[in-house]
Amino acid sequence: MSSVLITGGNSGIGKATALALAQKGWNVILTARDRQRGEAAARDIGDATGRQVEVVDLDLSSLQSVKQCAEAVQRMQPALDVLVNNAGLVLGERRVSVDGMEMTFAVNHVGHFFLTHLLLDSLRQAAAERGEARIVNVSSDAHRRVSSLSFDDLMAERHYDGFEVYSRSKLANVLFSSELARRLAGTSITSNALHPGVVATRFAQDGDSKGLIALFFHLFAPLLRSSKKGAESSIFLSADPSVRGTSGGYFFNSKKKRPSKAAREGEAARRLWEQTEQLIFARLGADSMQRL
Repeated sequence: MSSVLITGGNSGIGKATALALAQKGWNVILTARDRQRGEAAARDIGDATGRQVEVVDLDLSSLQSVKQCAEAVQRMQPALDVLVNNAGLVLGERRVSVDGMEMTFAVNHVGHFFLTHLLLDSLRQAAAERGEARIVNVSSDAHRRVSSLSFDDLMAERHYDGFEVYSRSKLANVLFSSELARRLAGTSITSNALHPGVVATRFAQDGDSKGLIALFFHLFAPLLRSSKKGAESSIFLSADPSVRGTSGGYFFNSKKKRPSKAAREGEAARRLWEQTEQLIFARLGADSMQRL
């Protein structure tokens, strides 16, 4: 029986993905920053499917929380078939994480980078037992708004624009996904990224964002995609047999799509990987995760 971990699975696209995979009979674990919301989502999915859904606490802005989450997941599910890196945020003003990193970059990129590394052994175990494992990275076409990552200002200390910083984090998602695919080539673990569309969820509506970002999502919510529609590519990349063995792709509407030129730069992907490793090692030590 297949198993999946979905970050940010208590609402929006993540919850819709969790519901669909539970309906397929999968063992579903979802993470939530707010325990009560996570348990409420698990009950909703359980009531709808008759499946027991597990909840693990996770604050992606804290490397220690990411480590604790991975340890809990490994106890629950030693062989993990699919990891869906779904959670994300956009902020109207600059904030700093408990680890001293700019919050959007910490949550949308660094936290998922670290979590993926910590769960590689569980993914390898599933691949050994069932022939494959998959990593699904939820990015956004917002990555097209920026022409590059600012490697000399990854923490946006010199200049901060909320949506620009968000867009750079989404570019980081695509670069990470493609570099991960390159480094996992020859194994039975695949890595793909996707654009879910602009979805009417609670994204940017819980007080994290203010100003024009929050106003956009509030005013245009009736015109945006439903969570169910937005989750389709996540579900497709998690479960569809037609993408077995496919790795390094970028998808929209369950079809491969060409990402931006900046997202296809191999040197930028390698540089981002190395700098992210150094950010983690500087805070937790060089033995905090296995190198790929």
